[in-house]
Amino acid sequence: MGYYIGCDVGGTNIRAAIVNSDSGDSFDLTVQPTNAHEGHEMVLARMAALFEELIANSNLRRDQIQGIGIGIPGKVDVKNGITNFITNLPGHWINVPVAGTIQRLMGIPTYILNDVRSITWGELKFGAGRNCSSMVLYAIGTGIGGGIVINNKLLLGNSGQAGEVGHMTIVPDGILCNCGNRGCLEQYASGPAIRSAAIKAVAHGATTILGEMVDFDLNRITPHTVYEAAISGDRIAKDIYYQAGRYLGIAIGNSIVHIEPERVVIGGGVAEAGELLFAPVREELKRIATLAPIENIELVPAELGNNAGVIGVSMWAKHNVMAE
Repeated sequence: MGYYIGCDVGGTNIRAAIVNSDSGDSFDLTVQPTNAHEGHEMVLARMAALFEELIANSNLRRDQIQGIGIGIPGKVDVKNGITNFITNLPGHWINVPVAGTIQRLMGIPTYILNDVRSITWGELKFGAGRNCSSMVLYAIGTGIGGGIVINNKLLLGNSGQAGEVGHMTIVPDGILCNCGNRGCLEQYASGPAIRSAAIKAVAHGATTILGEMVDFDLNRITPHTVYEAAISGDRIAKDIYYQAGRYLGIAIGNSIVHIEPERVVIGGGVAEAGELLFAPVREELKRIATLAPIENIELVPAELGNNAGVIGVSMWAKHNVMAE
């Protein structure tokens, strides 16, 4: 039996826990503010203190913690443990030796991985992807991230950035994306895309209950507002989710044609809409993925929820420790 610390760094909070590598069970989960505005040195120092606290509060000896994994939102140099660019975190995070710093402070082997690739690895090991050797994960929330597993190996690509499914072009010359490209999936099926479509519908006078639900304060519209309207039968809200599902289906269809995975896993807050999103995805897959055996490819929701990143990156630490 092995124990590893998994840590998921977010723009608002840092989540960390000790994970049993045999069962995937996490315990002593602790959440604390990231406070990234204080700079990366302070963030890393607090992270090390949090890990010390986790160990002290557990019934484990320090030498039973075999590794530490840290999931980071952005571009990371997995091989060298360095951040290249982090999204949603203020301050200087270019060429920061995160793994080396934590390993020096803790004396425990430390590894980093992109946060959504961490989720992918967690779902493969203990969630919706277990018992399969190839899968693609789409995590749909404020943005859209992803991960790809082929022959039980996480596909990282030449620079570690493979799996950025949210920046797949699905509409040539479409909406300008923050990445600089036009027509990225993220601009059509993410939480902000769903919210934007709802605001536009109300502002243009469409027949919908969306405005009434927020007392016509459009700033209060969220993807969940749209979901609530849709399950109440609102035609506009249902169509917004239908269109998001169609665009997601186009992207997933491309992944299937390229990779032909055993399973496609969809997670993130937007995926909680269930069949409002999944039904148009399946409809679109039947239409466009004509060269793949769609009936043999499972489309399933993610299972690990908010703990996926913590579990996944702890297992990434195990993967690297065992390989050395």
